[in-house]
Amino acid sequence: MKKLAFLLVLSGSLVFGQDHLSGFNMMSLTYKISPKLMLYGEGQIRARKDYTVIDYYETKGGVGYNYIKNHQIFVGAGRYGTYEERKISQEEFRIWLQYTFSHKIGDLKLDHRGRAEKRFFYASQTGTNTEAVRYRYRLSGTLPINNSKVQEGTFFLNAFEELFFGAVEPNFKRNRSFAGFGYQFNNSLSATTGYMFQREFTQKRNENYHFLYFALNFTIDPSDDERDFSIPMVD
Repeated sequence: MKKLAFLLVLSGSLVFGQDHLSGFNMMSLTYKISPKLMLYGEGQIRARKDYTVIDYYETKGGVGYNYIKNHQIFVGAGRYGTYEERKISQEEFRIWLQYTFSHKIGDLKLDHRGRAEKRFFYASQTGTNTEAVRYRYRLSGTLPINNSKVQEGTFFLNAFEELFFGAVEPNFKRNRSFAGFGYQFNNSLSATTGYMFQREFTQKRNENYHFLYFALNFTIDPSDDERDFSIPMVD
């Protein structure tokens, strides 16, 4: 626990050194119906412009199927809301299809994820409806520190780089970089914290966000399979 406390202080000092601090908090639930089939749900709240003021939320979930080992297809949907000056300014409904391939290099687990999204927007203040398509690729890694894999009582490091693309210029929409650490308390609960840099590319201007991230991840797995937990990443 002393190591974990030291890492928390170090992470906080790095983030609070930025010129603008944003908050990114997540809670997820994974229910493993079988070794191949799983259900996933997630909720998020973010404070994009002021760390003390919540101005964005997400609620989403879906079904994942591991058709062969280390290969998963996932179908998901979600609802998203953005606030400006404490009033809802944009609502979004999103559906997506994704594919994830996982492999290991020693104890380091790597995940390659590709996703295609269809997005439906409603601007609350103007009553305008719009649509968009977006494509994403993420390379993430999880490295256990005190065990050969992530299991009960394991400290771990994780990081990722994600790129976002769209059909409307600018075609390169966003990139995210994350570095963090966490702890797998038991077979049902893990916690992760870290720092995420996000850069938005628009026709008018580019924006940078410095997020302090925290997540609680719950897992329900009634099987007797030997566990090697997959840690949900920033999404």
